[in-house]
Amino acid sequence: MFKAIYLTKNNDGLTEARVENLEESALPEFDEGGVLVKVDYSTINYKDGLAITGKSPVVRKFPMVPGIDLSGTVLESNHANWVKGDQVILNGWGVGESHWGGLAQLARVSGDWLIKKPANLTSRDAMSIGTAGYTAMLCVMALQKHEIAPNSGEILVTGASGGVGSFAVAILAGLGYAVVASTGKLNEKEYLMGLGAKEVIDRKLLSDQGKPLQKERWAGVIDTVGSTTLANACASTKYGGVVTACGLAQGMDLPLTVAPFILRAVKLIGIDSVMANKKLREDAWKNLSEMSLLPKINEIVKTVPLEKAIDVAHEILSGSVRGRVLVNVSQ
Repeated sequence: MFKAIYLTKNNDGLTEARVENLEESALPEFDEGGVLVKVDYSTINYKDGLAITGKSPVVRKFPMVPGIDLSGTVLESNHANWVKGDQVILNGWGVGESHWGGLAQLARVSGDWLIKKPANLTSRDAMSIGTAGYTAMLCVMALQKHEIAPNSGEILVTGASGGVGSFAVAILAGLGYAVVASTGKLNEKEYLMGLGAKEVIDRKLLSDQGKPLQKERWAGVIDTVGSTTLANACASTKYGGVVTACGLAQGMDLPLTVAPFILRAVKLIGIDSVMANKKLREDAWKNLSEMSLLPKINEIVKTVPLEKAIDVAHEILSGSVRGRVLVNVSQ
């Protein structure tokens, strides 16, 4: 038996979430390449909040165990790349949406979805960083790929007090970039400055519809919220600047014009953490493991037991959670 958060639909079509004791035989099977993992830690991300509350139809089938990421140890393997005892990380690949995920003490997943945990990170470290830190690193790598360097100018991070935003601020600052953090929680200014932001601005400056072209300020942008905020970020990015988009907390719409792209050569780069190829994932985790992020993790992360994760899902959607929430599934 193992404990898991278990999602079902009731007769009214509403999602119900509860902690259940399940038989190992309930785990999905694979014709080949399946790996059974003893999960050490998972997390609650924004997408997990949507799944657990049913606020958005991210779950493709029921019943479902949510949790888009996990770290743990291989117990059994039918995959050539993995043997019992291997320490692994999983981010994305539809787990917690179309395949049972990481908010459980056991998970059976495809070995193709796993990567090796860097030796200098503990399992707890790996999930403290989790999908949020991994996504933030993908954004930073995209800026670097397009030659946005620390001396290029200011980098805007939107949704900065959230999980991805917090790690984006910390990673960029650690690499020597001048970071401007946008947040709706101005009471978190001290927190964001502690992560390395040189300035904190009110999200209201970006959240209302603005002009198609605005005063040039940003050399680069990591946007986690989408909608009008992303449009304004593009409109105020400097000539040749790069905007990375990885979230939709404000909305999926994008009310902007082509002006920033054809008059200022601004690049808008989409960042997908779910289906990213293995090489990109391994590079991101290698970079994360080599940074001095661990002293800042305690500022970004709080830990809850599995039984509290359902409550946290509601808190994340209400915007009341700062940083990351680590889930110790053994508690």
